[in-house]
Amino acid sequence: MHLRDILERRRMVRNYTGESVPRETLERIVATVRRAPSGGYSQGQRLLVVDDPEVVAGLASDENPNLEPWFTTAAAHILVLTREEDYHDRYRKADKLQDGEEIAWPAPFWYVDAGAALMLILLAAIDEGLSAGVYGVPVEEEPRVRELLGIPDDLKIVAGVTVGHGAPDPEWSKRSSRSTQRRRAIDEQVHWNAW
Repeated sequence: MHLRDILERRRMVRNYTGESVPRETLERIVATVRRAPSGGYSQGQRLLVVDDPEVVAGLASDENPNLEPWFTTAAAHILVLTREEDYHDRYRKADKLQDGEEIAWPAPFWYVDAGAALMLILLAAIDEGLSAGVYGVPVEEEPRVRELLGIPDDLKIVAGVTVGHGAPDPEWSKRSSRSTQRRRAIDEQVHWNAW
């Protein structure tokens, strides 16, 4: 499949058939993290794959009973994590110091790189003939998720990605942003040579 074909199929999926995905397929999807951009080759991205149905059910303990379930019907959840200290460790090395100091980070590249890794997961899922959707872990839910999954304190949860065999859009999805908001025109998003 060509990238343009993959991009045509890319959308956030919130409904899955419940069919499992082979471990080998998930391994190919998450292996893309090794090709993700990484500031200074800091490699601070981490992924946590949850494909045990009981653990997935634990993640979904707060699923809204008024909506069709999507957390529990996904074959797997891939949590994208980042370790900020990997970036500081790397940029405190002699070849990265500027005037003997770590750089002043213009943006937290640990999140930038995690976002790039997340996008590779989404595209790799489509390349495997699967669907995927991104979700955030609410601040009030983070302690419960950390405890459930044993996530170390030095890792920050950036987002979760559901992966599986897509099912038709649920009724509530028709009221979502994708259906109610227009896609911005390219000239609203891209400028050339000057603003």
